[in-house]
Amino acid sequence: MGHLAKSQHIAHCLELAILLEASAHKPGNVSVVTNFEKTRYEHFLASAVAASSSFESAAERGIAVSEDRIDPSDVGVGQFIKSCVADINAWQHGGNTLLGTVILLSPMAVAAGMTTSRERFDTFALRRNLKLVVESTTPEDAVHVYEAIRIANPSGLGKAPDLDINDPTATERIIDQKISLYEVFKIAEKYDTICSEWTKNYPVTFDLAYPSLINRLRNSPDPSLAIVQTFLQVLAEVPDTFIARKTSIEKARQISLKAREVTELGGVETSSGRKSLDKLDRELKKSSNLLNPGTTADIIGAALALCILAGYRP
Repeated sequence: MGHLAKSQHIAHCLELAILLEASAHKPGNVSVVTNFEKTRYEHFLASAVAASSSFESAAERGIAVSEDRIDPSDVGVGQFIKSCVADINAWQHGGNTLLGTVILLSPMAVAAGMTTSRERFDTFALRRNLKLVVESTTPEDAVHVYEAIRIANPSGLGKAPDLDINDPTATERIIDQKISLYEVFKIAEKYDTICSEWTKNYPVTFDLAYPSLINRLRNSPDPSLAIVQTFLQVLAEVPDTFIARKTSIEKARQISLKAREVTELGGVETSSGRKSLDKLDRELKKSSNLLNPGTTADIIGAALALCILAGYRP
């Protein structure tokens, strides 16, 4: 597989992951059968297509690292995140659809480019490369991600204890004090799962979501049901920090307990589980998107990307 073919292949894998994740009828989220007032399923389809070119460019930079043509610190992950978010914003009018997913998948695209492979990517090598990619980020990467966040304008940001996105001096301090994107995410890791994934080498994605999801995808004729069941498992074990930011960590934990109750009843695999799931879905959608488990959806998107990079095909 040539360089162009490899980078395109990686981009296709990540685009498909976003499309499959968006399609599955996950509780409290937009899906093929559920829309929010301002954000519809079609907005996610447009976002997936718009994101692909940035993923391809990121993969090309990863290939350049593997061939020693550039240093990992010269990859420019932050620029790819920013350009991806800007492209998504230009292609649809549904607001912030994929910010968390893009932050998780952009370094994954680079790491896949660095990984020796033709079509199936070894997840152990991919994870090792991911660690190198995120730990090699720069202050410039951090500034680009701040700009990406402002473009996406996500709800529920709140106020950070340091280097707050709404602080006009934050980006100046980042450059002056040479604070890398990885270090910025270290500040936020205690209250944001996306940042924690970056700084801790993607533990929820690799150790919880991926093993569960790949097993279910291999044994289920319906990938959507496998995705929903894994979504419930992750939500049950990891309180959703998107919910926590918009409400409270206590409320996020309550939602996780309810997701656990659904899984204990069998989730999508039993009649009682499906009834409980429907009840949870209705409850999450009653609160004007305050209880939308968006971070959990981002994690599932990243886990799906791993599955597809490893060779899964629907």
